[in-house]
Amino acid sequence: MTQISLVLPFALPPPELAPDLIRALQAPALAALISRSASHRSLPVGDHIRALPHEAWLAQALGASGDGTPALAGAVMRGYGQAQQEGTWLIVHPAHTQIARSHLLMADMRSLHLSEAHGRALFDLAKPYFDESGKTLLYGDAGTWFMRADDWADLETSTPDSAVGLNLTDWMPKGAASRAFRMLQNEVQMLWFEHPVNAEREARGLAAINSFWPWGAAAAGTKVDTARLATSDALPWMAALAGQPQAAPLMPLAALGTDAILLCDAFSAAALATDWAGWLQHMHRLEQSLFAPTLAALMDGRLKQVQLLLSHRARHIAFTTTRFSQRAFWRRPTLDRLLP
Repeated sequence: MTQISLVLPFALPPPELAPDLIRALQAPALAALISRSASHRSLPVGDHIRALPHEAWLAQALGASGDGTPALAGAVMRGYGQAQQEGTWLIVHPAHTQIARSHLLMADMRSLHLSEAHGRALFDLAKPYFDESGKTLLYGDAGTWFMRADDWADLETSTPDSAVGLNLTDWMPKGAASRAFRMLQNEVQMLWFEHPVNAEREARGLAAINSFWPWGAAAAGTKVDTARLATSDALPWMAALAGQPQAAPLMPLAALGTDAILLCDAFSAAALATDWAGWLQHMHRLEQSLFAPTLAALMDGRLKQVQLLLSHRARHIAFTTTRFSQRAFWRRPTLDRLLP
């Protein structure tokens, strides 16, 4: 193993809280990795791309860049053991939307806790309506389905995480097919309204599943290089993209291949929920389970180079460190490079 890339969504604290969070953060290994670096640079964040910065970077690295959202549907399907047939396919997630004071919001899908029994019941109920609209619907797991929609190939969609907590007017699917999407969405919403599944969920204090979210359109034959991707703390679709049917705990460095990419989604749920105490807990956990072992592997030569990619919604930074740069003992380890 010579080099790895660690992709850490939402590992950058928000600008307004960064000074306080960094003061509370005890992460000497992370400080050494980002301070004794061979290079560090801000990566471009495209306003026209309906995806978060790390999602756009990952899509480019895997060869899945699309015009809008990453073209990942086919690769995720294969992770679920579904052969992508002809046509254009999208990933579909059952979702919860709610009315804020003046607009709609979508909940983080990590918080839905949708069981297989409930996911399958909602899928079976909705499938005939998709069929009537000429859309083939396939089941991956409770929260991840797949839809063939050849006539929606140009639908401009957004990744779920890019839309969570924001005004959905800005993130809803757009384009010529958007009206057809809204019609199908309305039919499914009425179908699920006051369904026993949602009555049971609400009785247990869980959010109702009252909508669905499509994204990631990919035509048959789209090549996505997922061989070097691994995930931890990941959503099920992320784990499937990496060929791991179940979300796995942090993968040991020794298990990663040469030029591996490790997508660690440990911070997203806390950041999207503005749970900064939880964010700090995850950072301290990864200091022990990821950053310190990575630093040790650099120091003893098992790794030659590490790239850390840290981001939040509007900023994306890449730090590259090597065994040689870690010998620069005169550079005081500091977390100040995480400040805006």
